[in-house]
Amino acid sequence: MLVNILAFGIAKDIFGGSSIKLELPEGATATSLKTALEQKYPRLKQLASYLLAVNNEYADDELLLSATDEIAIIPPVSGG
Repeated sequence: MLVNILAFGIAKDIFGGSSIKLELPEGATATSLKTALEQKYPRLKQLASYLLAVNNEYADDELLLSATDEIAIIPPVSGG
């Protein structure tokens, strides 16, 4: 299945744009998506942490993904 992934903050720089498309096997989970992203974009592993949001909610590692999901990479943020 082909998923669309939105990127914010430093993830936009790592991906080279505000969204990417990635081919995943049917039955892919949030964890398998993270693994695939880190293989394709090794700089992602350098982040202290990042979260996946699926359909506007933070995703558990074992959440099953579908091609129609809205997926976003949420990098760490800081402010003052």
